[in-house]
Amino acid sequence: MLGRGIDQILPHPSNPRLFESCVKNANIYVRLAEQTSGPLPKRPLHYAYPWGDTLAELEEHRPDARIINLETSVTTSESSWPAKGIHYRMHPGNVECISSARVDCCVLSNNHVLDWGHAGLPETLETLHSSGIKTAGAGINENDASAPAILEMSEGRRLLIFGYADESSGVPESWAATKRREGVNFLHDGISAASADSICRQIAKERRPEGKDIVICSLHWGENWGYQISREERQFAHRLIDSGCVDILHGHSSHHAKGLEIYRGKLILYGCGDFLNDYEGISGHDEYRDDCTLMYFPRVNSSDGTLLSLFAVPMQIKHMRLNRANDEVGIWLSNVMQRECAKFEVNVQRDPVKNILLFNW
Repeated sequence: MLGRGIDQILPHPSNPRLFESCVKNANIYVRLAEQTSGPLPKRPLHYAYPWGDTLAELEEHRPDARIINLETSVTTSESSWPAKGIHYRMHPGNVECISSARVDCCVLSNNHVLDWGHAGLPETLETLHSSGIKTAGAGINENDASAPAILEMSEGRRLLIFGYADESSGVPESWAATKRREGVNFLHDGISAASADSICRQIAKERRPEGKDIVICSLHWGENWGYQISREERQFAHRLIDSGCVDILHGHSSHHAKGLEIYRGKLILYGCGDFLNDYEGISGHDEYRDDCTLMYFPRVNSSDGTLLSLFAVPMQIKHMRLNRANDEVGIWLSNVMQRECAKFEVNVQRDPVKNILLFNW
């Protein structure tokens, strides 16, 4: 999330006015962070500032694709969604914050992309596309919203990213894209066999038959807090993989990392957790430590999408930026992920020298 408080510290802050029950000015979130962790450098800060140590990790590991779930409307719209208590917005002039991390694709099928009304979505899309950033999961109509982001890989291979939103994550059905209205790619039948089969039909129309495409299904689902993964969620994920249409399920909505599964050689990330937000100094749900985050680096077989290896880099949000986690945070994240991933027969080990998490199955 790059809006609200984070937007205020960048070169082009939006109107700070908020419509929350307790907070009416986005700068209060900056003050909370400073009260908790100490003063920030003098504003405005560089566009790349919030990414912090992330950029060095990306430079070291050089992933073929950089994909994020962007829970922020990139707009100057003042039409906040009336039925919502929280609205995330980043000024279009700050889009360089995203491009500074060389993000290839922003998934937009989430419960914040329409926070500033239907007018905010076309501007979000135009701003991202003008900066060379592809999008998935939302569009100017239902065909646009359901279309994948296509990233060209080496040797003529492609990475297809499809974005979907489920009501369980707080996305209202009124946000669904239609033939004549912008919106998100919404699962009208929820987490069901019918929805899974519909997704597979959609993917089959785009995926080339000769096995040169890797498919990521990026799904906003589930509640913000809690490690429980329901039987329905697991069955849904398994059905997508059993069909042969999905190689990686990229789940998000939870504010903290959840367990992951390797099913039939394919990666299921049930909940990646928040990676960057402006929650520093906000109390509540402290046991989940949502300031402790993970960067995921999966490596897959380019011929069939089978997972070859997976590691994650522990990070911590402090001073409104991402910092390489210390040993204490790395150990805590390792213990949590080992506990949760063991439910799916995945073993998690921490490399004490590099302070990274290694996943084995």
